[in-house]
Amino acid sequence: MNNFDFKNPTKIIFGKDTIAKIKEEIPQDAKVLLLYGGGSIKKNGIYDQVKTALASVDVVEFGGIPANPEYATLMEALQVIKDQNITYLLAVGGGSVIDGTKFLSSAARYDGDTPWDILTKNIRTEKGMPFGTVLTLPATGSEMNSGAVITRAETKEKLAMGGPGLFPQFSILDPQVIQSIPQRQLANGLTDAFTHVLEQYMTYPIGALLQDRFAESILQTLVEVAPTVLKDPTDYKAASNFMWSCTMALNGLIQKGVPTDWAVHAIGHELTALFGIDHARTLAVIAPSHYKFNFEDKKEKLAQYGERVWNITEGSTEDKAHTAIEKTVAFFHELGIDTKLSDYTKDYEGTAEKISQRFTDRGWTGLGEHQTLSPDKVEKIVKMAY
Repeated sequence: MNNFDFKNPTKIIFGKDTIAKIKEEIPQDAKVLLLYGGGSIKKNGIYDQVKTALASVDVVEFGGIPANPEYATLMEALQVIKDQNITYLLAVGGGSVIDGTKFLSSAARYDGDTPWDILTKNIRTEKGMPFGTVLTLPATGSEMNSGAVITRAETKEKLAMGGPGLFPQFSILDPQVIQSIPQRQLANGLTDAFTHVLEQYMTYPIGALLQDRFAESILQTLVEVAPTVLKDPTDYKAASNFMWSCTMALNGLIQKGVPTDWAVHAIGHELTALFGIDHARTLAVIAPSHYKFNFEDKKEKLAQYGERVWNITEGSTEDKAHTAIEKTVAFFHELGIDTKLSDYTKDYEGTAEKISQRFTDRGWTGLGEHQTLSPDKVEKIVKMAY
């Protein structure tokens, strides 16, 4: 096991009817910017619960943060923060709204002229404007980590940012919120969380027995509850296990002391930036090809995953590893998620070369757990995913 430091300061408030507890977490003298997405929270009752909880607090609202938090929109929100002398941010939404709020938390305290530099120059945020979250869509784990991904339509880029100053002060997780989520988004959430675990687990054995079993238990739980979540999102038992699995998948715990990959995300982000494909679906497109291309490096963990998560007992290590990839693809298909780029766009020709060139231009010359995945190899993986 590798050396590691671990600190996660986010307070989790989990369970039924917990949105009312916001008032106990936000300072009474704060001036709050309430951030949300397309307005679904006004139809499903969450908005009313939040406003009731904030009745005694000075609140300004900013809605319309899109599914991939867009830089231009966030810059409008940043102006509101400055004009209204906002002191506290509250994200009510899924990963996109929370990620956008993290960008604003950082940008509000940034001294430079161009906040986009935070992303292009990999500037770590040591201290941001304080914020909390009310999670409305389990998927990204952004409610309990310090990372974010922001899109810029004008340049067709999707870049990551982070730092210790970007942990939410608190996050409210009420599993009842999934009752109003469309099935497509539930499938995305299951796929996103599942792939988050794989990115931190599907590398090579390092003797971190507990981390492996943490990861495998999250994967097993997602596989077990997925059919019920999709069929009956009012089932509280399934909803609560789904929501907590998504949070645990990316709150930093399972990646401590182990090598991690994240190449699937790096490539997938480009597919979202270029074609607007849902984030989770880009992961399902790239992951199988990535594992096939890097089979020799990953076969031991693939076989272990096959044995422990999919109960594959027959065959050699190679046989089990190949079957594990097949089982993963089948699982995505059962969720209603397509796994080839051509399922999403007819304009896929040339995509591999374009992504390879972007990575070259950025100096991303070695992705993956061994930092050996060069742009020419990325090109081959993307072609395999056509």
